[in-house]
Amino acid sequence: MKAWKTFLFLAGLLLLWLPGCSGNTAVPAAGEKIAVVTTIYPLYDFARQVGGERVEVTRLLPAGAEPHTWEPTPKDMAALARARVFIYNGAGMEPWVQRQLGLLEEKGVRVVEASRGLDLIAGPGDHGEAGVDPHVWLDPVLAQEIVKKIRDAYIAVDPDHAAYYSSRADEYLAALRELDREYRAAAQDFRRREIVTSHAAFAYLARRYGLQQVALMGLSPESEPDPVRMREIVAFCREHDVKYVFFEALVSPKVSRTLAREVGAETLVLNPLGNITPEEEKRGENYLSIMRENLARLKVALGDHS
Repeated sequence: MKAWKTFLFLAGLLLLWLPGCSGNTAVPAAGEKIAVVTTIYPLYDFARQVGGERVEVTRLLPAGAEPHTWEPTPKDMAALARARVFIYNGAGMEPWVQRQLGLLEEKGVRVVEASRGLDLIAGPGDHGEAGVDPHVWLDPVLAQEIVKKIRDAYIAVDPDHAAYYSSRADEYLAALRELDREYRAAAQDFRRREIVTSHAAFAYLARRYGLQQVALMGLSPESEPDPVRMREIVAFCREHDVKYVFFEALVSPKVSRTLAREVGAETLVLNPLGNITPEEEKRGENYLSIMRENLARLKVALGDHS
């Protein structure tokens, strides 16, 4: 199986070198949409919001896929070969990207590393050598910085429509500022600050709004808590009278439910938004709506339970 995956990856890599897939650095013709490729869902949503009708955005990560373990297929590499702009998260989230950056630069693709230059939080390193938490998009303030990077990339490849991209970016930045205000207002009324989560995806959200994240597992939801860690979390939940344990829609809730039963708590979904489910996509959910769903659940979990 590993050899087959290697073959598929190399086949996709070859597509980047084919003459028919050569990059195009010319200014887009009138009516021509910019081909944009993104990796994870929040970047896809940001790219669409800023680009509007001037861009055609492809998301490599299919709905329902777990972003920490996903790797591209030859079809994905073909889409990447046609891109004018490529947007990825960085901070160790997509280790496969590092092998492509040189080729993309040679082809004249405008590459946006969303996490570059942001105030990153150190992590246990299970995303590779980076050793930092990649989940920057969960902080609405940092999300604004990512949106600005996307705006600037669009203007660089399509300067004739700079005003269009700036206007759309300004509108979306205002929406993100409003989201931040909603979180700040809610945080003032929280009666508790501890959020017990299935994996350590919410450090940026916690830092921004004065919360304490206590995670069963590390940065990757594929890891499993050892017995010592489980006992520590059980003791913490009992000491702080934790009423809710959070889990994610894209991974098994088994461990979270086991913990909740052990300490007499309930479970709630807290979405790390690295991807969305097919059902959420069909309903037309987006970054803003899901972040507001997260806020509603935080209000339930951290409100007054007296």
